[in-house]
Amino acid sequence: MASNRALLYSLLLISLFLSFTEAREFLIGGKTNAWIIPASDSESLNKWAEGSRFQIGDSLVWNYDPSKDSVLQVSEKDYESCSTSSPIAIYKDGSSKVKLDRSGPFYFISGVEGHCEKGQKLATVVLSVRRRFSDVSPAPSPVESEGPAVAPTSDGTRLRGGLGVLGVLGMLVVF
Repeated sequence: MASNRALLYSLLLISLFLSFTEAREFLIGGKTNAWIIPASDSESLNKWAEGSRFQIGDSLVWNYDPSKDSVLQVSEKDYESCSTSSPIAIYKDGSSKVKLDRSGPFYFISGVEGHCEKGQKLATVVLSVRRRFSDVSPAPSPVESEGPAVAPTSDGTRLRGGLGVLGVLGMLVVF
């Protein structure tokens, strides 16, 4: 009986750990064949990327017709000018996958002349590694001012996440 309980706790802890470290694959634009010239600014892939949270280890996946297009990873300067002359990497297999191996910005443009200028490009930002329990910062020092004091506001996301983990671990200790 005790060994079954220990096995259950071990499996629960392993699944909890894996859920925090799991890398994800993001299909560009959230759908197949989204690597096209956008019909409007609201359909820009950058709008899609702004709503996504990319982390180190995640991958971006492009699906496109390789006889009609390609993906170039470029510098910020080449992204801004739509220059295809010195790409960091070239992808042209129709199902390209790029692993996000560092934090910071990544820039991609279409390899077809004129497509980047028409908006077929993507800039993403990869978040740095989060520290789970030490990222709650102390409150700032009080500042003397004229007028009423205002309490700081926060969505509590970081604290809730840390408390959730502590709650699960606490349940394990109780059982």
